[in-house]
Amino acid sequence: MNRNIIFNPTKSLMLCIVFMFLTAQIGFAQSKLGRAEDSLNEKRDRGGTSSEHNSSSFDDDDNPFVAAIAYYVAEAVLAVSYYTLIESPSEFESNSSLAGLTKYPYYSANKGNYTYDLETEETSFFRAGISSRYISENNNLKGMHLNLDMRFLKRLGVEVDYMQLWEDNPNFGKDNLAIFSLLAQYHRVRTQKFDVKWGVGTSYVAGNVNQFGFAYGLGSELFFSKPLSLEINFNQTFINTETINKFNGLLNYHVDRYKFTGGYEHLRIGNQNFSMVSVGVGVFF
Repeated sequence: MNRNIIFNPTKSLMLCIVFMFLTAQIGFAQSKLGRAEDSLNEKRDRGGTSSEHNSSSFDDDDNPFVAAIAYYVAEAVLAVSYYTLIESPSEFESNSSLAGLTKYPYYSANKGNYTYDLETEETSFFRAGISSRYISENNNLKGMHLNLDMRFLKRLGVEVDYMQLWEDNPNFGKDNLAIFSLLAQYHRVRTQKFDVKWGVGTSYVAGNVNQFGFAYGLGSELFFSKPLSLEINFNQTFINTETINKFNGLLNYHVDRYKFTGGYEHLRIGNQNFSMVSVGVGVFF
């Protein structure tokens, strides 16, 4: 007995659409912040056999020529690292090497964070700045930055940063994530118009992660025309096998001890990216 199978293209198309929708719901039934937290919690197996020392291999300690070369290479690497991170010989006697910290940007004339005039009242041994910025990706995902930046002894500093994100997704409910960062900083370039800093420290990721990670940061600020400055910062934290990257480009408008800020901020938390606008205010004291 022959049976005729009737193919209904409309019905088949509807079944495919339903199947794809259900698959997508299973794969994405979570907020964006939730997916970011899950990726930070992933721990990949780094298994594998370690290499063993071969007793028949060439022993550098038995060869004075190789030992001398290794010594000079190590000295060269150390010198280059010091000159790059701290100060080069050509900078030792320059104005920037002796530059003093201003009380606040544009305190005098067209000078930013540093001044070459050390005999005036515009210099300070210690300065702190507090800023608060509102950040937003869309109506569902918003956040804020609270930042304390302390500078002392002309070159050294400590930065404390608190970032809080909130997500109110109509499909998956509410979620939030907080990240605390603490960096010890060195202000590498100190001119009256431009300065550069770097720092190392740690970050703590709250929420469902609850872990500390090693962090480092880079930053610069250009005082191109009073009362404006352009500021760029990058910070990276290592959590398990993932990272948290924070980048912002900000335009600052300075009025006495205050600054008003607007710009762009990009976050990568685990495998999730966030592109956000940023506006805020800060004060120096």
